[in-house]
Amino acid sequence: MPNALVAAAIFGLAQIASAQTAFYDAPESLLAGAPGTLVRQEPMDGAPLGASTYRVLYRSTGLNGRPIFVSGVVIVPQGAPPSGGRPIVAWAHPTSGIVPRCAPSLAIFLFQQIQGLRSMVSRGFVVAATDYPGLGTPGPHPYLVGESEGRAVIDIVRAARALPRAGEGKDFAVWGHSQGGQAALFAGMLANAYAPELRLLGVAAAAPATDLAKLMSDDINSIGGKNITAMTLWSWHRVYGAAIDSVIDPRAMRAIDRLAQECIEGPFDLIVRQRTGRPLEQYFLTVQDPTKTEPWRSLLEQNSTGVLSPEIPIFLAQGTNDEIIQPAVTQAYMDKLCKAGSKVRMVKLPGIGHARAAQASTMAAVNWMTDRFAGKTPPDDCVR
Repeated sequence: MPNALVAAAIFGLAQIASAQTAFYDAPESLLAGAPGTLVRQEPMDGAPLGASTYRVLYRSTGLNGRPIFVSGVVIVPQGAPPSGGRPIVAWAHPTSGIVPRCAPSLAIFLFQQIQGLRSMVSRGFVVAATDYPGLGTPGPHPYLVGESEGRAVIDIVRAARALPRAGEGKDFAVWGHSQGGQAALFAGMLANAYAPELRLLGVAAAAPATDLAKLMSDDINSIGGKNITAMTLWSWHRVYGAAIDSVIDPRAMRAIDRLAQECIEGPFDLIVRQRTGRPLEQYFLTVQDPTKTEPWRSLLEQNSTGVLSPEIPIFLAQGTNDEIIQPAVTQAYMDKLCKAGSKVRMVKLPGIGHARAAQASTMAAVNWMTDRFAGKTPPDDCVR
C-alpha cells in the first residue's frame, strides 16, 4: 500500500477519534422521562438541499430495561411540514466501530454515509440516523445486540418528531445496511409493541446480519471475519459479562484491544484495520468453533433476527459477491419471512460485494419506501 494512502487512512482515523465533545455527556438527572424524549439538540452544517440538520441526544431503553442516552443526527427538509407531519426514514448505519468516538454523528463524511440522503430529503422525508447506544455516548457499545439497536432506531424517530418543521407524523420506515440491516429488522420486530403510537410502514435492509452464528462460522478464517468476531467478542464480554478468555488466545488480546479502538469511516480505515488485525492470523481462538461454545452460542441465537409481523412489508438487497454476508444466508432468511406470511421484495445485486450493497440498492430501496408512504400495495417476491 502506498505511504500516502496509509497516511490518509491514519489521518481519517485521527480526525474521527478527536471529534467527541461534551454534547454527548449528560447528567443522570435528565434520564427521567419516556423513551424517545429529545434531551438536547444542536445545529449542524453541510446537509444537502438546504435541509436543517441537528445533532441530537435522546432517551432510549438499555438492555437492562433502564433509561439510557443515545445520540444521532436528524435531517429535516426545508419548508413547512404537511398536515399530519412528514414521513420519517430511520437510517441504521453499518459498522463504524465499538467505542464512543466512532459515532457516525462525529464523522467527517456523515452525509455521504447515509445512503440515499439527498433523494430522501428531496421527497420531503425526515431522515433520523441513530448512532446506537455506546457510540457518541459512554460505552460499552452493544455491537450486534439487536434489541438495543432496534430500540435506538425507533426512539430517534420519536425524538425527530419534536424538532422544528419535522411535524408530528406517525408514519416511518427503516433503512439499514449490514449491522444496520440487523438493527432495521430488529426495529421491525419490536415496533408494534415498543412504539404503538407510531406506524411502521416498511423495513429495508441491505446485506443484513441475520443468522449471526452462520455469519461468524462462515467467515472465521478470513481477516474480515476475524475482525467482526473479535469486535463481537470484545463488546459482548463487556455488555453481557461473557468470559472472553474462554475462547480467545491471550496472545491475540493486544491486537483485539487495538482493533476495538479503531473507527471505520471509509475504505482507507478498512485497510488500516487489516494491518492491525494481521496478528490474528497467527493467534486467535482457543476453541474450534465459538458458535457452539456457551454462552456465545446462546447469545448469537438471541441476537439473530426473527420474523416480523406479516403486515410489515420488507425489502432485502443482497450482493452476489458478498463474502461477509453470504447470499445463501440472506436467501434463507427471506424464505423464513415468506413462510411466516411476510411480503418480501428481494433485489439481487450481480457482482456486488458487502461494502457496496446499500449504495447499489439505494434507489430501489428509496423508491420502495416512497411507495409504502404512498399506500401502494407492496410487491412480493415470495413463492407461495
